[in-house]
Amino acid sequence: MNRSLGPWQAASIVVGTVIGTGIFLKTATMTQLVGSMSAVLAAWVISGLLSYAGVLTYSELSARFPSSGGEYVFLREAYGSLPSFLYGWMRFLVGSPGAIAAYAAGTATFAAGLGLFRADQVPGGPSTVAVSLIAVFSLLNCLQLRWGARVQTLFTVLKCGLILALIAGVAAFGKSPETILQAAGAVPDRSWYSAFGLAMIAALWAFDGWNNLPMVGEEVREPQKNLPLALALGVLVVVALYLAVNWAYFHVLSIAEIQGANSSAHPGALPVATLAARSFLGEAGVPILSAAFVISALGAMNGSILSGARVPFAMARDGVFFKGLAHIAPNAHVPVRAVLIQGALASVMALSGTFDELTDWVVVCSWTFYALCISTLFVFRKRDGAGGPGVFRVPGFPYLPFLFIAAAFLLIGNSLWNNPRAGLFGGLLVLAGYPVYLWMKRLHRWPEA
Repeated sequence: MNRSLGPWQAASIVVGTVIGTGIFLKTATMTQLVGSMSAVLAAWVISGLLSYAGVLTYSELSARFPSSGGEYVFLREAYGSLPSFLYGWMRFLVGSPGAIAAYAAGTATFAAGLGLFRADQVPGGPSTVAVSLIAVFSLLNCLQLRWGARVQTLFTVLKCGLILALIAGVAAFGKSPETILQAAGAVPDRSWYSAFGLAMIAALWAFDGWNNLPMVGEEVREPQKNLPLALALGVLVVVALYLAVNWAYFHVLSIAEIQGANSSAHPGALPVATLAARSFLGEAGVPILSAAFVISALGAMNGSILSGARVPFAMARDGVFFKGLAHIAPNAHVPVRAVLIQGALASVMALSGTFDELTDWVVVCSWTFYALCISTLFVFRKRDGAGGPGVFRVPGFPYLPFLFIAAAFLLIGNSLWNNPRAGLFGGLLVLAGYPVYLWMKRLHRWPEA
């Protein structure tokens, strides 16, 4: 694999993969759960801080192991074959395809808002559009890495510019804050703590993707320096943008308007970001924001395709997965077969569920393994020490990683309590990897460690 990604391209993978569809949609779901601006903003802040704690820990792990596969490598080096295989199986079967499918489904929805690819124009409607987008961008990422990286950088610059334009428009032309001091809206019949935890799960989907950069660690120049830098700065940019754009929503919209925006409860409604733009642009804001959504979702989908395929590639290269996935195109230096099979799985998932169902599957499965990956740092610190001079070290060790692990399992437990279907589906898929693990172990005769 060629080390062809510089620091700006690495940072664009972080920002471009994290900022996808969630920031334009999830505030409505969160407001339906907790019913007030202060609680929604608190959920965004705490989720951002929790994600940043994970980012700092992953920065040290990435500097220690700058290889293709990211979390698969961390788990392999710390705990051996079974945990790393089950993670790779989850990422191959659910994590990456589920995220790609969710972004593709979101893109199809936003494109329909532009009057493109309406259900009466395309056989199969939005599902056909989603599958077509997955196919096009999977083929794009079968070319040399620099093409996928250039597309990622372009989409990242465009989406950040559009978000900043929305914030600036609201600040310049929106209502004054004094006119929107509102009472809390009605919330479902559940405890406030439970509702707040579910709101955080929704926010964590919008922050999901910061873990993707280590998957392409083998293709980043000067990885000990550039991986921690790109991770830390990239997520700081995302947190700042998310807080600012949520302020914009609540600055110009009432609680009732936000609660009635596009979500599983109101699938035919306009997204909350579109409503915010329409408040000062009029009906012209609808196509403008729909175009912004398309660009943002495509950028996140492209980043997920680019990075996600490196996990099954790394497993196959180690001889613990289907050997054909280790194939690298000789001219492109890209794991083409892994990219294409990942695209096929994502296409199946795009046909199988709604946006919120897809994101729930991904968040529950992914965050279980995030916590497990964070725990590997305790193993490496005890076994190998703090590392040599110049190696990035997570601040606040061991408290910061421990806080992340504890918070992650509290959130996962709350999510499973309130939505056992998502956890059951994800858990069964992960457990289905165990007989595959035994089969691969016998087939390839690979060692335990």
